[in-house]
Amino acid sequence: MRKLPSLNGLRAFEAAARHGSFTAAAAELHVSQAAISRMVKLLEERFGFALFERRANALHLTERGRALHPTLTEVFDRIALKVDQVTAMRAGPVLTVGLGASFAVRWLIPRLSRFHMAHPEIEVRIATGGGGAPMSEEWTCAVLLGDGHWPGHEAEHLFSSTMQPVCAPALAQHLHHPADLRAATLLHVSHWPDDWPYWLSVAGVEPPDSNGLSFGSYAMTLQAAIDGVGVALAPQPYIMDDIAAGRLAVPVPLAVPMRYAWYLVYRASRREAAGFAAFRDWLFALAAGERGRGG
Repeated sequence: MRKLPSLNGLRAFEAAARHGSFTAAAAELHVSQAAISRMVKLLEERFGFALFERRANALHLTERGRALHPTLTEVFDRIALKVDQVTAMRAGPVLTVGLGASFAVRWLIPRLSRFHMAHPEIEVRIATGGGGAPMSEEWTCAVLLGDGHWPGHEAEHLFSSTMQPVCAPALAQHLHHPADLRAATLLHVSHWPDDWPYWLSVAGVEPPDSNGLSFGSYAMTLQAAIDGVGVALAPQPYIMDDIAAGRLAVPVPLAVPMRYAWYLVYRASRREAAGFAAFRDWLFALAAGERGRGG
Protein backbone atom coordinates (compact mmCIF):
# COMPACT_ATOMS: atom_id res chain seq x y z
CA MET A 1 0.00 0.00 0.00
CA ARG A 2 1.36 3.42 -1.03
CA LYS A 3 1.96 5.90 1.80
CA LEU A 4 1.52 9.21 0.01
CA PRO A 5 1.21 12.68 1.45
CA SER A 6 -1.65 14.93 0.44
CA LEU A 7 -1.84 15.20 -3.35
CA ASN A 8 -3.28 18.69 -2.98
CA GLY A 9 -0.26 19.60 -0.90
CA LEU A 10 2.10 18.15 -3.52
CA ARG A 11 0.31 20.08 -6.29
CA ALA A 12 0.51 23.29 -4.27
CA PHE A 13 4.23 22.80 -3.60
CA GLU A 14 5.02 21.90 -7.25
CA ALA A 15 3.18 24.94 -8.62
CA ALA A 16 4.74 27.29 -6.07
CA ALA A 17 8.22 25.90 -6.76
CA ARG A 18 7.73 26.22 -10.53
CA HIS A 19 6.49 29.80 -10.31
CA GLY A 20 8.59 30.86 -7.34
CA SER A 21 5.47 32.39 -5.85
CA PHE A 22 2.48 31.36 -3.74
CA THR A 23 0.39 34.01 -5.51
CA ALA A 24 1.13 32.66 -9.01
CA ALA A 25 0.51 29.08 -7.84
CA ALA A 26 -2.84 30.16 -6.37
CA ALA A 27 -3.86 31.70 -9.73
CA GLU A 28 -2.96 28.50 -11.60
CA LEU A 29 -4.83 26.22 -9.21
CA HIS A 30 -7.77 28.60 -8.75
CA VAL A 31 -7.48 28.86 -4.99
CA SER A 32 -6.41 31.63 -2.65
CA GLN A 33 -2.81 32.51 -1.84
CA ALA A 34 -3.56 31.65 1.79
CA ALA A 35 -4.77 28.19 0.77
CA ILE A 36 -1.51 27.48 -1.10
CA SER A 37 0.54 28.65 1.87
CA ARG A 38 -1.50 26.49 4.24
CA MET A 39 -1.25 23.34 2.06
CA VAL A 40 2.50 23.71 1.70
CA LYS A 41 2.87 24.26 5.45
CA LEU A 42 0.87 21.10 6.19
CA LEU A 43 3.04 19.19 3.69
CA GLU A 44 6.20 20.41 5.41
CA GLU A 45 4.80 19.32 8.78
CA ARG A 46 3.99 15.90 7.29
CA PHE A 47 7.57 15.55 6.01
CA GLY A 48 9.18 17.01 9.12
CA PHE A 49 11.38 19.43 7.15
CA ALA A 50 11.05 22.72 5.26
CA LEU A 51 10.66 22.84 1.49
CA PHE A 52 11.01 26.61 1.11
CA GLU A 53 13.07 29.33 2.69
CA ARG A 54 10.56 32.14 3.06
CA ARG A 55 12.10 35.54 2.52
CA ALA A 56 10.58 38.95 1.95
CA ASN A 57 8.80 38.92 -1.41
CA ALA A 58 10.58 35.72 -2.47
CA LEU A 59 10.54 31.93 -2.13
CA HIS A 60 13.68 29.86 -2.29
CA LEU A 61 13.72 26.08 -2.37
CA THR A 62 15.66 24.29 0.32
CA GLU A 63 18.02 21.48 -0.68
CA ARG A 64 15.28 18.92 -0.05
CA GLY A 65 12.77 21.05 -1.95
CA ARG A 66 15.12 21.18 -4.94
CA ALA A 67 15.46 17.40 -4.83
CA LEU A 68 11.69 16.82 -4.77
CA HIS A 69 10.51 19.43 -7.25
CA PRO A 70 11.74 18.03 -10.65
CA THR A 71 10.24 14.60 -10.04
CA LEU A 72 6.87 16.05 -9.09
CA THR A 73 6.84 18.23 -12.22
CA GLU A 74 7.61 15.24 -14.41
CA VAL A 75 4.92 13.10 -12.76
CA PHE A 76 2.22 15.77 -13.00
CA ASP A 77 3.15 16.46 -16.64
CA ARG A 78 2.82 12.75 -17.44
CA ILE A 79 -0.55 12.56 -15.66
CA ALA A 80 -1.80 15.59 -17.61
CA LEU A 81 -0.63 14.09 -20.91
CA LYS A 82 -2.28 10.74 -20.21
CA VAL A 83 -5.53 12.42 -19.20
CA ASP A 84 -5.49 14.35 -22.50
CA GLN A 85 -4.86 11.13 -24.45
CA VAL A 86 -7.63 9.23 -22.69
CA THR A 87 -10.04 12.13 -23.10
CA ALA A 88 -9.31 12.19 -26.83
CA MET A 89 -9.98 8.48 -27.26
CA ARG A 90 -13.03 7.69 -29.34
CA ALA A 91 -15.99 6.42 -27.42
CA GLY A 92 -17.79 5.11 -30.51
CA PRO A 93 -17.49 1.81 -32.39
CA VAL A 94 -14.23 0.86 -34.08
CA LEU A 95 -14.27 -1.34 -37.20
CA THR A 96 -11.11 -2.93 -38.58
CA VAL A 97 -11.58 -3.66 -42.28
CA GLY A 98 -9.16 -5.94 -44.11
CA LEU A 99 -8.49 -5.02 -47.74
CA GLY A 100 -6.17 -5.77 -50.57
CA ALA A 101 -3.82 -2.79 -50.90
CA SER A 102 -4.95 -1.97 -54.44
CA PHE A 103 -8.65 -2.06 -53.56
CA ALA A 104 -7.93 0.18 -50.57
CA VAL A 105 -5.93 2.78 -52.50
CA ARG A 106 -7.75 2.69 -55.83
CA TRP A 107 -11.36 2.39 -54.68
CA LEU A 108 -12.37 2.40 -51.01
CA ILE A 109 -10.18 5.08 -49.42
CA PRO A 110 -11.13 7.80 -51.97
CA ARG A 111 -14.78 7.17 -51.00
CA LEU A 112 -14.33 6.65 -47.26
CA SER A 113 -14.90 10.30 -46.36
CA ARG A 114 -18.56 9.82 -47.36
CA PHE A 115 -18.98 7.17 -44.68
CA HIS A 116 -17.23 9.33 -42.10
CA MET A 117 -19.53 12.25 -42.90
CA ALA A 118 -22.60 10.04 -42.51
CA HIS A 119 -21.33 8.21 -39.40
CA PRO A 120 -18.72 10.35 -37.60
CA GLU A 121 -19.17 8.26 -34.45
CA ILE A 122 -17.75 5.13 -36.15
CA GLU A 123 -14.01 4.82 -36.61
CA VAL A 124 -12.89 2.70 -39.58
CA ARG A 125 -9.37 1.30 -39.44
CA ILE A 126 -7.93 -0.05 -42.68
CA ALA A 127 -5.71 -3.14 -42.53
CA THR A 128 -4.06 -4.33 -45.74
CA GLY A 129 -2.46 -7.67 -46.34
CA GLY A 130 -2.64 -8.21 -50.08
CA GLY A 131 -5.33 -9.73 -52.24
CA GLY A 132 -4.34 -13.29 -51.38
CA ALA A 133 -4.00 -12.80 -47.63
CA PRO A 134 -6.11 -15.01 -45.35
CA MET A 135 -8.73 -13.51 -43.07
CA SER A 136 -7.27 -12.18 -39.84
CA GLU A 137 -8.98 -12.77 -36.50
CA GLU A 138 -8.39 -9.11 -35.69
CA TRP A 139 -10.50 -7.88 -38.61
CA THR A 140 -14.16 -7.05 -38.15
CA CYS A 141 -14.69 -7.80 -41.83
CA ALA A 142 -12.85 -7.72 -45.14
CA VAL A 143 -13.49 -6.88 -48.78
CA LEU A 144 -11.70 -9.52 -50.84
CA LEU A 145 -11.44 -10.52 -54.47
CA GLY A 146 -12.18 -14.20 -54.97
CA ASP A 147 -14.65 -16.92 -55.86
CA GLY A 148 -16.91 -16.49 -52.83
CA HIS A 149 -15.53 -19.39 -50.81
CA TRP A 150 -13.86 -18.56 -47.51
CA PRO A 151 -14.40 -21.56 -45.19
CA GLY A 152 -15.79 -20.60 -41.79
CA HIS A 153 -16.86 -17.13 -42.96
CA GLU A 154 -19.88 -15.42 -44.43
CA ALA A 155 -19.24 -14.07 -47.94
CA GLU A 156 -21.69 -11.62 -49.49
CA HIS A 157 -21.24 -10.69 -53.15
CA LEU A 158 -20.60 -6.97 -53.61
CA PHE A 159 -19.99 -6.60 -57.33
CA SER A 160 -18.35 -8.18 -60.32
CA SER A 161 -16.46 -6.24 -62.93
CA THR A 162 -14.61 -6.24 -66.21
CA MET A 163 -10.95 -5.70 -67.08
CA GLN A 164 -9.60 -3.51 -69.83
CA PRO A 165 -6.28 -2.09 -71.00
CA VAL A 166 -5.28 1.41 -69.94
CA CYS A 167 -2.21 3.58 -70.48
CA ALA A 168 -1.07 7.18 -70.51
CA PRO A 169 -3.07 9.31 -72.99
CA ALA A 170 0.03 10.06 -75.08
CA LEU A 171 0.72 6.35 -75.54
CA ALA A 172 -2.94 5.58 -76.30
CA GLN A 173 -2.75 7.78 -79.42
CA HIS A 174 -0.53 5.14 -81.07
CA LEU A 175 -2.65 2.11 -80.11
CA HIS A 176 -5.95 1.49 -81.90
CA HIS A 177 -6.40 -2.26 -82.37
CA PRO A 178 -5.83 -5.27 -80.10
CA ALA A 179 -2.94 -6.44 -82.30
CA ASP A 180 -1.15 -3.12 -81.67
CA LEU A 181 -0.54 -4.23 -78.09
CA ARG A 182 1.88 -6.93 -79.25
CA ALA A 183 4.44 -4.17 -79.83
CA ALA A 184 3.70 -2.36 -76.53
CA THR A 185 5.22 -2.95 -73.11
CA LEU A 186 2.61 -4.90 -71.17
CA LEU A 187 2.51 -4.31 -67.43
CA HIS A 188 1.67 -7.38 -65.35
CA VAL A 189 0.57 -7.93 -61.74
CA SER A 190 2.78 -10.71 -60.39
CA HIS A 191 0.07 -12.54 -58.40
CA TRP A 192 -2.45 -12.35 -61.29
CA PRO A 193 -0.26 -13.84 -64.06
CA ASP A 194 -3.21 -14.99 -66.19
CA ASP A 195 -4.76 -11.53 -66.67
CA TRP A 196 -3.03 -10.64 -69.93
CA PRO A 197 -3.12 -14.14 -71.49
CA TYR A 198 -6.88 -14.21 -70.78
CA TRP A 199 -7.51 -10.79 -72.37
CA LEU A 200 -5.31 -11.53 -75.39
CA SER A 201 -7.11 -14.85 -75.90
CA VAL A 202 -10.52 -13.14 -75.91
CA ALA A 203 -9.15 -10.48 -78.29
CA GLY A 204 -7.80 -13.17 -80.62
CA VAL A 205 -4.25 -11.87 -80.40
CA GLU A 206 -1.10 -13.95 -80.02
CA PRO A 207 0.93 -13.15 -76.89
CA PRO A 208 3.86 -10.81 -77.57
CA ASP A 209 7.40 -12.15 -77.67
CA SER A 210 8.43 -9.93 -74.74
CA ASN A 211 7.24 -10.70 -71.21
CA GLY A 212 6.86 -7.00 -70.39
CA LEU A 213 7.26 -5.78 -66.82
CA SER A 214 5.85 -7.21 -63.59
CA PHE A 215 4.77 -5.40 -60.42
CA GLY A 216 3.61 -6.53 -57.00
CA SER A 217 0.14 -4.96 -57.08
CA TYR A 218 -2.45 -3.33 -59.31
CA ALA A 219 -1.69 -0.03 -57.58
CA MET A 220 1.97 -0.13 -58.65
CA THR A 221 1.09 -1.37 -62.13
CA LEU A 222 -1.37 1.47 -62.69
CA GLN A 223 1.10 4.06 -61.42
CA ALA A 224 3.58 2.76 -63.99
CA ALA A 225 0.88 3.09 -66.66
CA ILE A 226 0.14 6.68 -65.60
CA ASP A 227 3.87 7.42 -65.87
CA GLY A 228 3.93 6.15 -69.46
CA VAL A 229 5.90 2.96 -68.84
CA GLY A 230 3.46 0.73 -70.73
CA VAL A 231 -0.07 -0.67 -70.90
CA ALA A 232 -1.77 -2.10 -67.82
CA LEU A 233 -4.74 -4.40 -67.64
CA ALA A 234 -6.89 -3.65 -64.62
CA PRO A 235 -10.38 -4.00 -63.11
CA GLN A 236 -12.79 -1.22 -63.96
CA PRO A 237 -13.20 0.02 -60.33
CA TYR A 238 -9.44 0.67 -60.15
CA ILE A 239 -9.27 2.81 -63.29
CA MET A 240 -12.51 4.79 -63.59
CA ASP A 241 -11.37 7.71 -61.42
CA ASP A 242 -8.10 8.08 -63.36
CA ILE A 243 -9.87 7.85 -66.71
CA ALA A 244 -12.32 10.55 -65.62
CA ALA A 245 -9.41 12.74 -64.48
CA GLY A 246 -7.50 12.24 -67.74
CA ARG A 247 -4.56 10.45 -66.15
CA LEU A 248 -5.34 7.23 -68.02
CA ALA A 249 -6.90 6.46 -71.39
CA VAL A 250 -8.37 3.32 -72.93
CA PRO A 251 -6.36 2.46 -76.07
CA VAL A 252 -8.49 -0.51 -77.14
CA PRO A 253 -12.15 -0.58 -75.98
CA LEU A 254 -12.35 -4.28 -75.25
CA ALA A 255 -13.41 -5.16 -71.70
CA VAL A 256 -13.49 -8.80 -70.62
CA PRO A 257 -15.41 -10.19 -67.64
CA MET A 258 -13.33 -10.86 -64.56
CA ARG A 259 -13.26 -14.44 -63.34
CA TYR A 260 -13.45 -13.29 -59.73
CA ALA A 261 -15.65 -10.81 -57.84
CA TRP A 262 -15.47 -8.67 -54.71
CA TYR A 263 -17.10 -10.00 -51.55
CA LEU A 264 -17.74 -8.69 -48.07
CA VAL A 265 -16.27 -11.43 -45.85
CA TYR A 266 -16.77 -11.80 -42.09
CA ARG A 267 -17.37 -14.31 -39.32
CA ALA A 268 -21.03 -14.77 -38.42
CA SER A 269 -20.23 -13.72 -34.85
CA ARG A 270 -19.10 -10.31 -36.13
CA ARG A 271 -22.47 -9.48 -37.64
CA GLU A 272 -23.60 -7.90 -34.35
CA ALA A 273 -20.42 -5.84 -33.92
CA ALA A 274 -21.17 -2.20 -33.15
CA GLY A 275 -21.16 -0.14 -36.32
CA PHE A 276 -20.95 -3.14 -38.66
CA ALA A 277 -24.52 -2.86 -39.97
CA ALA A 278 -24.03 0.80 -40.89
CA PHE A 279 -20.77 0.06 -42.69
CA ARG A 280 -22.27 -2.92 -44.51
CA ASP A 281 -25.28 -0.91 -45.70
CA TRP A 282 -23.03 1.91 -46.93
CA LEU A 283 -20.72 -0.53 -48.71
CA PHE A 284 -23.59 -2.24 -50.51
CA ALA A 285 -24.95 1.14 -51.60
CA LEU A 286 -21.55 1.88 -53.19
CA ALA A 287 -21.50 -1.58 -54.75
CA ALA A 288 -24.92 -0.90 -56.29
CA GLY A 289 -23.42 2.17 -57.91
CA GLU A 290 -20.64 0.07 -59.43
CA ARG A 291 -23.18 -2.38 -60.81
CA GLY A 292 -25.25 0.52 -62.11
CA ARG A 293 -22.40 1.86 -64.22
CA GLY A 294 -21.59 -1.52 -65.66
CA GLY A 295 -18.83 -2.48 -63.22
